[in-house]
Order: sequence, then structure tokens, then C-alpha cells
Amino acid sequence: MDACLHLVRHELGSAVANAIARRMVVPLQRGGWQRQFTDLPLPQAPGDSLQPVLDWMRDDLTQEFSAAELARRARMSERTFARRFVAETGTTPLRWLTLQRVLHARRLLEETPLGMEEIARACGLGSAALMRHHFRRVVGVTPADYRRSFSSRP
Repeated sequence: MDACLHLVRHELGSAVANAIARRMVVPLQRGGWQRQFTDLPLPQAPGDSLQPVLDWMRDDLTQEFSAAELARRARMSERTFARRFVAETGTTPLRWLTLQRVLHARRLLEETPLGMEEIARACGLGSAALMRHHFRRVVGVTPADYRRSFSSRP
């Protein structure tokens, strides 16, 4: 498996090799100590009613979103918006937003040489310490360990 992934990485690039490794539930480069990584799907609302709001939130993850602002954008009362959001995404707006920020951080760790503080700011997670907390809760390892395993840079 390691040799195959190395060849894919060399021929098609790190993004393709990472996608294959995750689909096979193996790390791109095994360290022997890590848990298995799988892609976390981007939660999609089954209905169309909140999709424009979700897309708008995802477009600028650095922004702080208030419940009132999100409800107004969805053209609903705050209570209706909160109920509909949970019904369509399975989670609260804050948890959904945090997950999207962690997924974006994961992509930046794989594809860029940015430092931890820069990635945290670019994802709307504030600081490297806060990013580490949320990242470890969602992914199961620290951002630094994740980068060592999945970075497209040597």
C-alpha cells in the first residue's frame, strides 16, 4: 500500500494520494501510532431551504455569525431557524461552523506551508491553541501530527 500511494503521489499529486489513502482508511505515510483517518463529509442539508445560508457561511469562515443574522438571512424567526438548522444538518449552527473551520484547516495543513497561527486565523479559529483543541476533538490528532502524515510538502 505504501509503495502504491507513493507512486500515485508522484504521478498524480498529493491531493489525489490523500483522497485515496482516506478512502482506503490508511494514512498517506504510516507512523504506526496514529488512528485511521477518513474524510469527514461536508454536511449538506437535505432540503434546499438552508443551503444558500450554509454556502454563505462556508464562503467566509473567518466571520463571526450571530443567530439573529443567520435567521434573518434565511428569512425565518430565530427559533424556526434553530429548529430547521438542526433538522437539516443534524447539529447546531455553532457546531456546524466549527466543523467547517476544522475541515478547512485540514485542507490548509495538507496543501500549504502556512504556520499554525496563520491557519487558525484563515479558518476563523482565532489562535493555534484553539485550533488545536477543536482539531483534536474532530480529527483525533493534533494539527502538527496531521500535517506530518498528510502534508503534500516534504
